[in-house]
Amino acid sequence: MSEIVNPKAALHQKALDLPQVPGVYIIKNKTGKVVYIGKSKSLKARVSQYFASGKSHDTKTKRMVASAADFEFITTNTELEALIVESKLIRIHQPRYNILLKHGKNFPYIKVSYDTEFPTLSITRKRISDNARYYGPYSNFRNVYEVLGTVRKIFKIHHCKHVFPRDIGKVRPCLYAHIEQCVAPCKGKISAAEYQEIYNKLGSFLRGNNKEVQNKMTQKMNHAAEGMMYELAAQWRDRLNALMILWNKQKVAVAEDIECDVVALHQSEAFSCLSISSIRSGALIDIKNTIITSDMIINSGTLLSLICEIYSTQEHIPRDILFDFALEADTVDMIEEYLSSLSPRAARRKFSFPKSGEKKALCDLTLNNAREHALHYQKERERENKTLVRLAALLNLEVLPSRIEAVDISNLGNEFIYAGLVSYVDTKPNKLGYRTYKIRTTDTQDDYASMREVVTRRVAPTATNVNPLPDLLLLDGGRAHVRVIKALLDELGVDLPVFGMVKDEHHKTRTLTDGDGDIDLTGENAVFTMIYKIQEEVHRYSAASMSRAKINSMKTSTLESVPGIGAKKANVLLEHFEKIDKVKRATVEQLVQVKGITEKDALAIVEFYKKGKKS
Repeated sequence: MSEIVNPKAALHQKALDLPQVPGVYIIKNKTGKVVYIGKSKSLKARVSQYFASGKSHDTKTKRMVASAADFEFITTNTELEALIVESKLIRIHQPRYNILLKHGKNFPYIKVSYDTEFPTLSITRKRISDNARYYGPYSNFRNVYEVLGTVRKIFKIHHCKHVFPRDIGKVRPCLYAHIEQCVAPCKGKISAAEYQEIYNKLGSFLRGNNKEVQNKMTQKMNHAAEGMMYELAAQWRDRLNALMILWNKQKVAVAEDIECDVVALHQSEAFSCLSISSIRSGALIDIKNTIITSDMIINSGTLLSLICEIYSTQEHIPRDILFDFALEADTVDMIEEYLSSLSPRAARRKFSFPKSGEKKALCDLTLNNAREHALHYQKERERENKTLVRLAALLNLEVLPSRIEAVDISNLGNEFIYAGLVSYVDTKPNKLGYRTYKIRTTDTQDDYASMREVVTRRVAPTATNVNPLPDLLLLDGGRAHVRVIKALLDELGVDLPVFGMVKDEHHKTRTLTDGDGDIDLTGENAVFTMIYKIQEEVHRYSAASMSRAKINSMKTSTLESVPGIGAKKANVLLEHFEKIDKVKRATVEQLVQVKGITEKDALAIVEFYKKGKKS
């Protein structure tokens, strides 16, 4: 009779064989899915603790250990290297028990571009290495638009799509120029140097130096008034008023010279929240909240990883950082080392844990925000859960449909046939799960054949290994669509609930169908609203995918008219520059930086567009 091996004992023995060096460990469940990623300055010491018999763990760690079936590890030279590797792996695998951050590329930045003599201002989610300056990231678009609106009122910069100095004198001044809310570089009355000086002040303002900008604006207003230039003085007064309105909305009860970040953690059984308040010149300019669910493990290591991950996306890190909770000395040293690696020339940062005074008041303010944000999130989730429970009851589902996907087909003739698939997790759009499919198996407008192809590709092992199947699949179609897909899933041996979203004569969601009968949504307001939003979103996304393919086809065909540029090089150019207009304006030096584009290609492109050919 063979000896029964305790799986945890086997993992403990494997952990005891690990080296006592810094590194990252990757814990997987029995299906091979990564459930937790951590780092340690001693792999052997840390990993063996998880699987040692009789070792006491908190509830969350016990659940993680119970699900563990195996682990892998990566050794590094230093603990800092381990922290960086851990951060990258968490972003890739999104483990269930790690605290997950909505990564910084999704946060909005204010971008100041210096591609021409006259800088431009825009909002972007993507921060790249170029000659632009990025301010942020901001926690949401509402904050960005409020700041942007104020900036435009104060500094009166242009926000049209014209390029200066190229378009000076070639376009008519817009309404903003007429009502004196733009300095109107299109008129040619402001030099590039003067315009760049405006942007220097603007940059100072966006970095939180409100007081400096206020003083300079006051000086200009007084100087204009003393010189009896009353109209100009009034303009500076109006700009100053706009600044003060924003300043008073942001101001907190601390000294105006305080510049710091405040980190607070609210913990509860249901949902915890880490908040970071950004205080600049005594003003609260932004606050970032990260929700920590009941499954996610909270300890010094996970908090270290989360804090460093947040700061890795931040343009400016203040010298002073206040904490509302205690941290071990080793953790503080690691944060300092990590932040120094982000900005090596910066002065050493000061970490403090205030117990009284105005800095303690800032900690209390941030902690209260974290508490309120967690409570608000909990109430939202409870509402969402009720909606999903009701949907499950209406459709007789065996499990709560936390993960819902929907498919729609969109076409423009027989040439451009595309499908869009949208993903929802806990009633919220999950953009990482969105997919676009170019239909390959049919070249006619056959919705049923197109839908079969999409679902076949979605349930294939290559797709499900990356993105597990949903709890519910919705089709933008009626009974016939559902019958076709149910038959397909039966052929493939896949158990997946499928329902169709049926529209009425006003193109509104009327019922759901299982292929035989209809489920009326009348009177089910919460369920109806959710299904309606999903149907509108999948229709928007599939139509956008088809339109984008059409537009890209038109763009690449223009580039393919350039001697020596084929479809492959045209696609590479568009991927690099993002817009055809940027390709047209690019210099030879900029073009040759694109992989696969030679100097001969670059000269041909510049010469082609110089002749005035249009896309």
